[in-house]
Amino acid sequence: MEKSSFKTAHYLTIEPDFAGQRIDNFLLTYLKSMPKTRIYRLLRKGEVRVNKKRIQPSYRLQAGDHIRIPPMQLSEQKSPAKPSLSLKALLSNRILYEDKHLLIINKPSGVPVHGGTQVNIGIIEALRSMYPELPHLELAHRLDSDTSGCLVLAKKRSILRELHGLLREGKVHKVYLALTKGHWKTSELTVDVSLQKHYLQGGERMVKVDREGKSSLTVFHPVETFQEAMLVEATLHTGRTHQIRVHAAYKKHPIAGDPKYGDKEFNKKMRELGLSRLFLHAKTIEFELPSTEQTIKVTAPLDEELMDTLSRMRSLSC
Repeated sequence: MEKSSFKTAHYLTIEPDFAGQRIDNFLLTYLKSMPKTRIYRLLRKGEVRVNKKRIQPSYRLQAGDHIRIPPMQLSEQKSPAKPSLSLKALLSNRILYEDKHLLIINKPSGVPVHGGTQVNIGIIEALRSMYPELPHLELAHRLDSDTSGCLVLAKKRSILRELHGLLREGKVHKVYLALTKGHWKTSELTVDVSLQKHYLQGGERMVKVDREGKSSLTVFHPVETFQEAMLVEATLHTGRTHQIRVHAAYKKHPIAGDPKYGDKEFNKKMRELGLSRLFLHAKTIEFELPSTEQTIKVTAPLDEELMDTLSRMRSLSC
């Protein structure tokens, strides 16, 4: 395959339209032919600099920022992958809300929000293909690949900046549903412990409780009790990677079907009841856009597999 390269360091100046966007998301778009794991490695090693300084992947760009991209060799950019007809039909049927500013879908489990080295096409690539008239369509936030539920996309950069501002200020109300091991005590429901992201060999992310990490707060609320498990609502007051999953596991109530932080025996029992995925669902999202003074509140229904699992558990509890 032919290669193109930056033989010397490459410099960019950020225009106002890109202000507020995370540096990792910017690079994923700008360096489309580069694997996601390599982009994060460049950021971790400080090879990408903003205003001559090292930055975290979560750094939000400001107008006038100067970005340095190191010399590198890239695969020649290929034509964007096109979504299959089945994926397009799936996403079309899962649109929860749409207006001239926003698109909110009920993200299916098992589909990543971004394409990468293992998956050619994710939610954002598929939707851009489906909406060619929206060149600035961007994810406002992320959900793990195995998580389903409310996912917000902005159709304009100005709206994306507003949403990022609301997220930073804690003005986006997000509630998740999770099926967890065991029964929660009242004293366990508020989890206020810091989290630190670690990268394993190969670029895989692993998050651990660490007093030197970022402050993280999740409040759990019991919804339904079963023999060996509990369905809970989880309200996020911060938005750390894998936050609900790690906080639940920290309290010894790991989420059903979680291959990374879960309990093997509990997951096995859940598989016997027909659960083949992580039981974590972004149930509700609510916010007010300052520019329109419009309050948006959207609720995503549970997928059939999750509903069936709950029905079987109710039968066992009778």
